[in-house]
Amino acid sequence: MLAHQESVFRLAYLFLGDPDDAEDITQETFLRAYHNLKRFDATRPLRPWLLSIAANLSRNRHRSAARHLAALARSFRAEPPESTAVEENIFRNLDADQLWQAVRLLTADDQQIIYLRFFLDLTTAETSQALDVAEGTVKSRLSRAVNRLRAIVKKNFPTLAQGNEK
Repeated sequence: MLAHQESVFRLAYLFLGDPDDAEDITQETFLRAYHNLKRFDATRPLRPWLLSIAANLSRNRHRSAARHLAALARSFRAEPPESTAVEENIFRNLDADQLWQAVRLLTADDQQIIYLRFFLDLTTAETSQALDVAEGTVKSRLSRAVNRLRAIVKKNFPTLAQGNEK
């Protein structure tokens, strides 16, 4: 199971944006998997099952913490930054950050399919196993999620959209 620890952590981090929370979810994922091993179908790959557990735990954590995070974010926005070093770091990775922020504006289901397919590089088959849906369903959900992401990028991140229109 430890061979899949990095993928589980990355997925949790993508959902939550906090390494400490992602580590907690990673540990909880492996605990849940251990306690539910008797339910695991050994004929199927382990990685999608673990990622499914991690995605569910991450979404639950995100929902329960959303109110507190929103209040905290508002308080930080009210305070001016103390140095320009923060701004310099942000601009260095602006495209990647903007894309991640755009993805985070999608619904949790859309985020999940994009994270699994593109951020974790799962195949369509692995994604279908992680989501416990048919491969055709993965393809259609992914297509719709990508279209919604394009609309968000075009509306909220026009400089990112301009960089990709040629």
